[in-house]
Amino acid sequence: MAETNTILTSEKHSVPSPLNPPSRIICHVCQKQFSLYTCPRCNSRYCSLHCYKSHSLRCTESFMRENVVEELQQMQSNDETKRKMLEILKRLHLEEEMDSMDEEDDCLLSEETVQKILSGGSISFDDLSAEEKKLFQRAVASGELSKLIEPWDPWWLKPSARTISLSKEGTQLVQPVVEQSPQDDGVGGQSCEIPPGPEAPLTPIKKLLPSAEPSPLLAVHLVDIIYSYCFTLRLYNGDWQSDATGSAMVVLSISSVLSQGGQPETVMEALSYCLEQTCSPNYRHMGGLQFGLVLINDVISLLSLGGPALICALCDLRRLIQAGEKEVKAEKSRTSRRSEIRSKLKVADRKVYFIICWVHEQPGEAWSSLAAIASAERRKIVVYGKDANSARVKNSAERKRKNLIEEMK
Repeated sequence: MAETNTILTSEKHSVPSPLNPPSRIICHVCQKQFSLYTCPRCNSRYCSLHCYKSHSLRCTESFMRENVVEELQQMQSNDETKRKMLEILKRLHLEEEMDSMDEEDDCLLSEETVQKILSGGSISFDDLSAEEKKLFQRAVASGELSKLIEPWDPWWLKPSARTISLSKEGTQLVQPVVEQSPQDDGVGGQSCEIPPGPEAPLTPIKKLLPSAEPSPLLAVHLVDIIYSYCFTLRLYNGDWQSDATGSAMVVLSISSVLSQGGQPETVMEALSYCLEQTCSPNYRHMGGLQFGLVLINDVISLLSLGGPALICALCDLRRLIQAGEKEVKAEKSRTSRRSEIRSKLKVADRKVYFIICWVHEQPGEAWSSLAAIASAERRKIVVYGKDANSARVKNSAERKRKNLIEEMK
């Protein structure tokens, strides 16, 4: 009697063995070949890479659509979120008003020093008078001198950032050499190349979390981390290597996820914290809210570029943190503060590596969806900023009216 092959179309999975050959289930995608594999996300059976890609697109699009709809529903304005953002922006406007009242029209250098420079002579910091040193340090702290530095063009805004490719293991692929014009060079002749990706294959998330699933909030945490990276690079005009320790400390001061173990639950919550640090007295000289909005655009740009660009950015951030930790370790003084900084940088390094591995395993559709959410939140912040400014103007007019009435009395 001839042997017959049974074709199964059920979802029941068999356990193959020498005595029990695998059940011959038809591919759920093409419906033509026998399936050999199972999708880990939805358990659909497929026969080849082509069918997996076709199935994966439908699967991930549906999955992401549901998540985006849910996130967008949670993003609806509520009184508490608006109140917190308005408080931050009102405080920023008030501080800016106080600063403008305290401004002094100081001359940085004396006439004698200026003439010495104009005549071709060179001066050092030690050549300055005590008053000139004081004014110079004030100009550095306020960011006034940074206006004299040629602006840096972020690598994620360059056309080459759209062509980054990584291997299946996450490592950098060989990229074609593109000739750069002198205008493309950074300050001091440094090349503005795309930061390299991982040097070694990335560890699968299942090995990093063998008995648990990654947090669903990692996408929100990614926004926080990328914002801190963009902030630091813009603050240092792209040259974080000139002060690795200082750069690493700036990252920790901006990111609640890397410095405090923060767990923001929404994109707005993550951006609100980052904006509050950006508008703080330490960094207000960078431009306050307007600078913060530029940084949100940077985050949106990197998210829109997709996984490879995000991985390169996170790898650059990891190198920054590691360089800072190495410098701190090399310091001769052994204090509790030094040990605390090293410990924080080591923890931040591990967090960044974990999120690199997580980003590598996410579908490409995830990043365009997250970029859309960040864009929507940015628009809300702009509206809140206008509301806060209107309230400030109204309060100022009210104060002037009351003062006028008091004078008339």
